[in-house]
Amino acid sequence: MFEISDETVRLINKTCRGKKNLKLTVGYLTDNQYVIKIYNESGEIDLSKKYHYEIGSITKTFTISLLSKYISENKLTLNDSIRKYIKELKEDTYYPTLLRLATHSSGYSGSLPLNKREYFKIIFNLIFGGSDLNKNNPLHMDFNKMKMLIEKSKLKEVDYSWKYSNFGISLIGYVLGMISGKGYWDTINDFLLNELGLKDTCLGASNNNLHGYDRKNNDCGNWQWDKGNFISPAGAVSSTADDLLKYAKINMDEDKPYLSFCHKKYANGTKKFDRGLGWLLLKKNNNVILHGGGTGCFSSFLGIDKEKKVASVVLANYRLSRNKDEHIGMSLLESLQNSKDI
Repeated sequence: MFEISDETVRLINKTCRGKKNLKLTVGYLTDNQYVIKIYNESGEIDLSKKYHYEIGSITKTFTISLLSKYISENKLTLNDSIRKYIKELKEDTYYPTLLRLATHSSGYSGSLPLNKREYFKIIFNLIFGGSDLNKNNPLHMDFNKMKMLIEKSKLKEVDYSWKYSNFGISLIGYVLGMISGKGYWDTINDFLLNELGLKDTCLGASNNNLHGYDRKNNDCGNWQWDKGNFISPAGAVSSTADDLLKYAKINMDEDKPYLSFCHKKYANGTKKFDRGLGWLLLKKNNNVILHGGGTGCFSSFLGIDKEKKVASVVLANYRLSRNKDEHIGMSLLESLQNSKDI
């Protein structure tokens, strides 16, 4: 019987210290069993109900999963330029392919859709804990802004080095909504519920969502998203640990064969990670796929070892500093992997 290691428990306790409103959900999947534990400042608490969290950038993996479904149905190809679907763009100009967008190698600035001043204000707030950013979603983009930013970004037809881009994934979401004819919002909600069977996962914050808290323990509520915000494909989903572990199992077992497109290595990324489609692949073991996320007052992590059939999830209603969610998630995943070697 698997038990969470002392090292992981130490990381959990350290993370919970001083956060009086924290609900830290830590879950794992092994031997087809889902186990979920909830922690607060006092330690482990009773699992009385499912908690819904903003999951930030883990949203990107859902957007790209739908992209892979459309590829398998021959509705588009990875080498298509966005100009094929965004007809309003000027002709006779290079625009990135869906592949370059999905692997963060399009060349778009990492700050988009924000200008440099707005972007650095966010970085400053994240470091020093400004409350305005925690309460209010700073990421907004309508069609006109999207078109303007695409045309203003003069890109070359090359694979740029890895630059994480909310804007790039948002363009993919827009394209998917154009192909379905229903727009991104309705299309992805339908995909989450009816294709993946995730009943507690949807765009935006539901009434069930936990509120987020800043480092001074102030209630910051939830970031607001709506259909008119074209950055939604990069970060608007809310979910539960149960649903994310179900999603991990779907990816692990490749119940949906098209998901295997997402798990292949397409390029080098950073020192630690290679690039799949939407997912990061652990450089030292490409069978491990993972993604983290953060909104104003939420942190999330999902890691999956497809070969050993184990997964870990970490969800917090605080913005955890210096990748603490990833440290807990990776520590848990490594002990799950080791338990399979015994």
